[in-house]
Amino acid sequence: MEKTFIVLSEKKWHKQVYAALKLKFGEFKWVLIDQKEEFNLVNLENLKPEKIFIPHWSYIIPASIYENYECIVFHMTDLPYGRGGSPLQNLIVRGKTETKISALRVEKGLDTGDIYLKKPLSLSGTAEEIFIRSSSIIEQMIEEIVSENPSPKKQEGEIVLFQRRKPEESNIESISETKEVYDYIRMLDCEGYPNAYLENESFKFEFFNATESSNNEIIANVRIIKK
Repeated sequence: MEKTFIVLSEKKWHKQVYAALKLKFGEFKWVLIDQKEEFNLVNLENLKPEKIFIPHWSYIIPASIYENYECIVFHMTDLPYGRGGSPLQNLIVRGKTETKISALRVEKGLDTGDIYLKKPLSLSGTAEEIFIRSSSIIEQMIEEIVSENPSPKKQEGEIVLFQRRKPEESNIESISETKEVYDYIRMLDCEGYPNAYLENESFKFEFFNATESSNNEIIANVRIIKK
């Protein structure tokens, strides 16, 4: 019987990952799910997937799914360091320049599942550039899991929890260092994230496309929104 693998992500850059995997592993059936309403037990019972690979998904995965199907999520920290939400932003505000992508099995606890493998990732550039860079690494990780079928292992090391960042934490009003302002702008410069901003009584100023100059200045685009 032909094996079926699912790629689950609502991000546009993961469509290329799906296409590449479908081309490389033509002997298998590959299915891309990018809509919440399509990810349900009825569809999964029809597809009977061998594994469900999850590069990015903004919704809670029900126990009825992860208890019945092997769901593998890709988290942008060296687990168990950085369990929790907003991993990219939490890493950058902590001054990290490198991280690892952890491929782990989905279970009840948040990012507590067993680890299949890890790969290094640079945190340079904007959030979108980092996510696009990570997608090629995730593609390689999926290839390795499909080809070698590694057994996942328990997480080891000190547990560090991240909290999901709130939109109001994108306000740069209280920041006094140029480098920190630059990091805030770049780490939020991606579709679906609240841009770094300043505001007064009448306007909100959102910043993106930031670059650092040699004389300790930042050049960035600004979107001015009437409140």
